[in-house]
Amino acid sequence: MTTNFEIARQGAGSFAAPQNRVLRNTYMLLGLSMVPTVLGALVGIQMGFSFFAGSPLISFVLFMAIAFGFMWGIEKNKDSGLGVALLLGFTFFMGLMLSRILQFALGFSNGGSMIALAAGGTGAIFFTLSSIAATSKRDFTGMGKFLFAGVILVLLAIVANIFFQIPALSLAISAAVVGIFSAYILYDISRIVQGGETNYVSATLAVYLNVYNVFVGLLQLIMALTGERE
Repeated sequence: MTTNFEIARQGAGSFAAPQNRVLRNTYMLLGLSMVPTVLGALVGIQMGFSFFAGSPLISFVLFMAIAFGFMWGIEKNKDSGLGVALLLGFTFFMGLMLSRILQFALGFSNGGSMIALAAGGTGAIFFTLSSIAATSKRDFTGMGKFLFAGVILVLLAIVANIFFQIPALSLAISAAVVGIFSAYILYDISRIVQGGETNYVSATLAVYLNVYNVFVGLLQLIMALTGERE
């Protein structure tokens, strides 16, 4: 006879299987998305690409419009191959955008080591927090509203600092970005594990933005604290 314990175990297993598949596919697509990101960054460095060469405010608004356009398209087509193609196109665009800060970092005598340190730190943060979210019995999805409020405050601070150009505020923004998007890694991986996110394209987009922002924030902090001019 099948015991109640066996029935419960079989039920839990059937629930976990789809979530494990979403998590596995998310990690695979996340790894793939790094390829166009690196290519975009290399192309941008070779071209001397600078999206923010003109008015910083207009450039920021234009960047946000393009980014949200991509994200809208990805979400609209997340159940088809077009969604994956748009995601990879978006990551190439984000790589182009990343090239500006990489060019700036490479202007320091220790630029290469700072970029490597930021990349290593980002990898360590992602591996640690994603592992905690995937294996812990705790549900981290309750942080969503708090983290969203934090993102809004950071965006307002970024806009304000376009006008004021306060170095201390720039540091505070970078630190806040690292903290908020590190927490978002916990949140987004936990959503997959808890069954709140069932589409791996949407999940990859969210986790990619977390990793991207943690890397940029870390690199800005590292440059400010350890950058050495030639």
